[in-house]
Amino acid sequence: MESLASTKVLLSLILNTSFIFLLSLHLITNLLSVTPFTKSPNTLDQNDDACTAFHHYPDYEAKCTYIKSHIPCHPKAYINFLEIFFCTCGRFPMLGYTILLLWFLLLIYLLGNTASDYFCPALENLSRVMNLPPTITGAILLPLGNGANDVFESIVSFAQSGSGEVGLNTVLGGAFFISSIVVGVICITGASREIVVDKTSFVRDVVFFLFSLGLLLLIILVGRINFWVAICFTMVYLVYVFVISITHFFYGKKERVVSAKEEFVEMDDPLLGGVDVENYVSDEKFGREEWNGSNGNYLGLLLKVLELPLYLPRRLTIPAVSEERWSRPIAITSVFLAPILIATLWNTQREDMGSKTSLIIYITSGFVGIVLASCAFLATRQSSLMSPPKKCLVLWLAGGFVMSITWIYIVAEELVSLLSSLGIIVGISPSILAVTLLAWGNSTGDLVGNVALATNGGPDGVQIAISGCYAGPLFNTLVGLGLSLVFSSWSVYPSSFVIRRDPCLYEIMGFLMGGLLWALVILPKKNMQLNRLLGGGLLAIYFCFVFLQLARALGWWTSAS
Repeated sequence: MESLASTKVLLSLILNTSFIFLLSLHLITNLLSVTPFTKSPNTLDQNDDACTAFHHYPDYEAKCTYIKSHIPCHPKAYINFLEIFFCTCGRFPMLGYTILLLWFLLLIYLLGNTASDYFCPALENLSRVMNLPPTITGAILLPLGNGANDVFESIVSFAQSGSGEVGLNTVLGGAFFISSIVVGVICITGASREIVVDKTSFVRDVVFFLFSLGLLLLIILVGRINFWVAICFTMVYLVYVFVISITHFFYGKKERVVSAKEEFVEMDDPLLGGVDVENYVSDEKFGREEWNGSNGNYLGLLLKVLELPLYLPRRLTIPAVSEERWSRPIAITSVFLAPILIATLWNTQREDMGSKTSLIIYITSGFVGIVLASCAFLATRQSSLMSPPKKCLVLWLAGGFVMSITWIYIVAEELVSLLSSLGIIVGISPSILAVTLLAWGNSTGDLVGNVALATNGGPDGVQIAISGCYAGPLFNTLVGLGLSLVFSSWSVYPSSFVIRRDPCLYEIMGFLMGGLLWALVILPKKNMQLNRLLGGGLLAIYFCFVFLQLARALGWWTSAS
């Protein structure tokens, strides 16, 4: 455990150092950039609405000018990754790819870390304080906590692109990875133990997942969806919750409702898994003490300073009332700064926002922050500096819930923007990158957590892991994509929202449904016992799909649009 804690500290040091480097590079570049807004070097881009004509320009300076002057190349997020690649690193493309890779890893880490350290605890404590029924906790809140990344990336993708290819492919890519790779690995590693899974739960989850994918495929084939159909599609998940309740009632099964910490015992975040969540805080403190004792106080102080850029902005804007995180000054500061962050996000998302309107919003948010901070100061007078308040917990937890969602949205927005920029740079469809790289990054935690649970948790652990491999993707498909379709169709109401045709969508849905059918046929034939035939078949199906996408990306194979 000591070595794990030390490794955790070392990886944290690397991540924070990389973030400081990238942030400094970004700020210095913006400050030193004095290139005026000019027209493109020639007229090649007059009819280019997708930021692709820069490939015709011979040198990086012309490409940089094109990126800066062409409106479709301007990002909808905060960081212009195209400008970083073509202007900052124009002479050194390998440096540009390295920087973009570092940004990708950092954003994946921030997304998972914010979900695991802020979003999931707030969600868990809210369900406990509000005494929600176990069915609601297990079927809605738990999948929401585990699938927050995919849900918000989908919503952001639909908001940015207006068609949602990245969001659709990210959610379906993650579902395919989990239901094929994760289930396949669990089956292969558990085959020797002759473990049998519950047939009723398995068939119910897989059949419902296939039904949901069939509905989604129908929507994609039609190519458009209105607001009320999107609502109905999302509400299918409530039918699934109802079926779970009926199954529980009639079969009299004692369903084990687990928290996010119990279900993913070995998962802390997507990049830094492997540390027991229950002892995370104490282990991390031990690791730091070990570093301090062996390397001196200066190294410990340096580590704390390097952590501030990634840790402090979220800590000062997300209210937290857990025992290990409670600090009265920070809590009061967070409720003051939270409205200001929301106002900043609102102002920067609206292109038609006037300066006077923006100023009014900032002044209003500042006033609201002062009021909330004053209320927090008065409400925590009886609390010590080290003990969180016992009253008004629902309000504190709701604030933490909302602000963690805000941060997840901000990071997801940057991640989708990076993915789109990378697709433009290398000439590969962002859909292919979403269904592979982004889906892998989001699903790494599921792979580590579910496999560890199945390996170390005995028969119950295997049952929970297998159920999570289908219930989680089902939630992301119906609720994540469902809410994205609801918001998008509402924005064009009473018209219908148009879904752009993407060959990658048909391919992944075909392979995904094929993997589900394979599992639905093989597992009952083997008397619900995990076996290598099932696992090997799922892995083979997934790798065939990956090879197909690789062939398309390299130009070996093309499909009709």
